[in-house]
Amino acid sequence: MMGDMTGEETRTMTSTPIRSSAESVESPPSSTRAWRTRLVVVGIVLTALNLRPAITSFGALLEEVRDGLGMSGSVAGVLTSVPPLCFAVFGVMAPRLARRFGPGAVVCAGMVAITAGLAIRPYAGNTARFLAASALALMGIAVSNVLMPVIVKRWFPDRVGSMTGLYSMALALGTSAAAAVTVPMTDALGGSWKSGLAVWAGLAAAAVVPWILLVRARGADSEGGAAGLRPGTGTGADGRSPDTGPGSPARQEPDGLRITRSRTAWALAVFFGLQATAAYITMGWMAQIFRDAGVAAGTAGLLLAVTMVMGVPLAFVIPRLATRLPHQGPIVVALGACGLAGYAGLYFAPASGAWAWALLLGVSNCAFPLALTMVGMRARTGAGVAKLSAFAQSTGYLLSIPGPLLVGVLYQQSGGWGLPLALMAGLMVPQIGVGILAGRNRTVEDEAARRPHP
Repeated sequence: MMGDMTGEETRTMTSTPIRSSAESVESPPSSTRAWRTRLVVVGIVLTALNLRPAITSFGALLEEVRDGLGMSGSVAGVLTSVPPLCFAVFGVMAPRLARRFGPGAVVCAGMVAITAGLAIRPYAGNTARFLAASALALMGIAVSNVLMPVIVKRWFPDRVGSMTGLYSMALALGTSAAAAVTVPMTDALGGSWKSGLAVWAGLAAAAVVPWILLVRARGADSEGGAAGLRPGTGTGADGRSPDTGPGSPARQEPDGLRITRSRTAWALAVFFGLQATAAYITMGWMAQIFRDAGVAAGTAGLLLAVTMVMGVPLAFVIPRLATRLPHQGPIVVALGACGLAGYAGLYFAPASGAWAWALLLGVSNCAFPLALTMVGMRARTGAGVAKLSAFAQSTGYLLSIPGPLLVGVLYQQSGGWGLPLALMAGLMVPQIGVGILAGRNRTVEDEAARRPHP
């Protein structure tokens, strides 16, 4: 797949820094650089595979977990709101941690946190402990969410669309696999929902390995003065400048960008929040919507998997298409229209047209890889991408917190899915509007520079 990737996105990016002859002499051999590049690709893919199973595996077994822990519908709604809350709280810390330790080391720690959280939470014993263990896993997901665009921008500055598509595709694959196989795997493991949730810790543990190797390689290079340089980027294996370290902040990339001055940054943050609201409502509640309509539990899990698996091919295609367009608004409108049609179908014929609605909502949920691609396109520098990614994701996830919770409350109070579905459809309209604004061809650095200080 990497051989097919082209530099079609280069027109959206600025040229990367040119290294001095001294840096060139100190660079690792080309075979070492190629090995690290391949290892970064493996790390990106394995990381992406682990960014959603913690959520969709819980959604597939929501009824069993509720019964096992004695949760009400409102409490279950709180749990479905925990992912965006954790992403908002912990995601904002990611750029600072990356500057201090390097993006690779932070992502490595994030994978360790996911592994521990997923292994602990099924056996926590009560709702509060289940919530705490889930938060640990979600903390690891949060920092990795923010830093994936940064790693892509710095390791593959001429392949942003292709690499964003690759990890978005892997993310969708992990999401759909967890939704599809959690119920049958639980049955195969003896019918215990605890075993069905805990098994996903193994996949997270596998994702730790490449990042450990990369961090150790960077440490060895730092001792020799090379700092893991990659050709043409002037950055190390962790995405930082070779002469940047915890003790030399003055040599880091310029850090004076006031991201809140940019209208595009705000539009992208709101767009990210609304698409996240739709996604987490879907992951947390869609299987239950089908089960309440008379669909068997296993089939409901498969329908959720179909919704998620639509992101596998489309998450690779949409970023590549987005980087070829001067304005991403048409893609935003097309995805929003699919969402509106899917919600209407769930309201009028949830069981008879279940497969069609699952497909339409799967297409609509591809607003996520589109948002990630626009993060890379709306900033010119690595520092700009880091700040925009943290701002858009943290603000966006903060905005998305009430959605899943409100759905749970409306469901319990009304005794049906009419009001929750109306809410979902209503939120799709402003998502389309702000998505069009975020898709305009401009950068946050230019906007922040033009706007006067408030």
